[in-house]
Amino acid sequence: MAHDSAHLDLPPVSFDTAPERYHHWKLSVAGAVATLTLQVDRDAPLRPGYDLKMNSYDLGVDIELADAIRRLRFEQPQVRCVVVTGGVPKMFCAGANIKMLAGSAHGFKVNFCKFTNETRCEIEDATAHSGQRYIAALNGTAAGGGYELAEACAEIYLIDDGFSAVSLPEVPLLGVLPGTGGLTRLVDKRKVRRDVADVFCTKAEGFRLRDALKMRLVDGGWPKSKWDQAIADRSQAIVAANGAQQPELGIALPAVARTQVREGELETLAWPHVALRIHHDKRWCELTLRGPSEPAPQTAEILHAQGAAAWSLQAFRELDAALLDLRFNYPKIGLILLKTVGAPDAVLAHDAAITRLRAEGAWLAREIQLHQSRVLRRLDNMSRSMFALVEPGSCFAGTLLEIVWCADRAYMLDDPDGANAIALGHVHAGTHAAHNGMTRLQIRLYGDPEGLAKLQEMHGTLDAPTAEKLGLVTRAPDDIDWEDEVRLAIEERVSFSPDALTGMEQNLRFAGPENCDTKLFGRLTAWQNWIFQRPNAVGERGALPMYGNPQAPVFDWNRT
Repeated sequence: MAHDSAHLDLPPVSFDTAPERYHHWKLSVAGAVATLTLQVDRDAPLRPGYDLKMNSYDLGVDIELADAIRRLRFEQPQVRCVVVTGGVPKMFCAGANIKMLAGSAHGFKVNFCKFTNETRCEIEDATAHSGQRYIAALNGTAAGGGYELAEACAEIYLIDDGFSAVSLPEVPLLGVLPGTGGLTRLVDKRKVRRDVADVFCTKAEGFRLRDALKMRLVDGGWPKSKWDQAIADRSQAIVAANGAQQPELGIALPAVARTQVREGELETLAWPHVALRIHHDKRWCELTLRGPSEPAPQTAEILHAQGAAAWSLQAFRELDAALLDLRFNYPKIGLILLKTVGAPDAVLAHDAAITRLRAEGAWLAREIQLHQSRVLRRLDNMSRSMFALVEPGSCFAGTLLEIVWCADRAYMLDDPDGANAIALGHVHAGTHAAHNGMTRLQIRLYGDPEGLAKLQEMHGTLDAPTAEKLGLVTRAPDDIDWEDEVRLAIEERVSFSPDALTGMEQNLRFAGPENCDTKLFGRLTAWQNWIFQRPNAVGERGALPMYGNPQAPVFDWNRT
């Protein structure tokens, strides 16, 4: 299998897994309570070269966690409480594996942090929108990323055994930051006082239950003799607080299969609804999403019968797979050309059906739209330049039109026959919020409240000149200029410094007010990206390579 990491003699990363193939997590479901137990197989790292000691994790551990979270939402919708706990005595989780971090390429480390952030955001999303409340049952020490995983849960409980503690030791021990939201969730979510957080983040050994409670680092705890029963009681209290729940039959999530062909410098990855054409020599790719060809499901029964094969779900699962493939396996591809093929009316019909069924109480319709929103946010987070190309035959309508507003630029052909159009739908009013809680239409017209108010009253198709005038696309060249303008824009973009582009795009994409999520992906990604390249962290005598060595790391003491 060809991929851009081939020169490192490393296999491509696969995100295809299932509970029966997990190495590191055990998922059990008893009625309305699910338990996720972390028991890392130290001899099963994602890549060779390190042992996963002390219940530490690498990307492979988090791929399984992300899969379990997704399956609980679609396959076990009756679950109302998810207990996240450890399967190793006295150690819930020691955080990210240090040998893995020290031995990984820079880009892999950054993408690893980004993926784990997205996974933790999905835990919070499930708690907020799916009625699946996560609680962290820390039956041992939670250090670094282990505590960050706990922070993503709605409640944190720590065993009182005279040994177990919570800590964020990255700054004093490793010379880096907690990479999966630890700092931000500490002060923004748990509302720990800033000076208290400063003490916590610089005390490598952390704090046991008594002090952790005082500092608001945990929500409670019990001695070992009462631990199991207390966690069980709290789980049942959560179920009871959610009200009587009727048993609901979930749907299976089969693997998202694809084909792969490479001919010279052109490589094609194809799913039923998504095609990814990678031009290795040009360093750009075309990502095309095909609209629905089957009628929209008109009843909850029909939607449930379609299950994972429903276009609104299957197409976005495929898009998600394509984005993750690009992110981890094709780091040299710097520009994504976003395209669609199909009938706009069909997209709008599926949007309307899913929205109506959700309003009528169909849990699967709700989960489908929530999944679409998560994939769109994953697209927002891509460290690639993105141009949307709206051409005749496109179906940038409704939910798929959101892709145009995820892009850094949108080019729309002013077709002389008037056949090229985009189509506004009801989903732009709030169905698919961006990370800061605003709609992409609000973000796009952040400085034009009058224009936004006008657009919110509009529905239906818009031609290229109208879309450009309303600010919905960047440029609308005519058929004479189209080919040259798009070609020059592509050639110019791939000639720029990737580092500068990543920094620029991360700043520009998060317009509007900040919240916890935008800090994670806009601010944390940028600073962690910088710190991971500094000699103090990764140099020959930096903190990461020297971790566990009797000699102290050597720092450049200049502040920058």
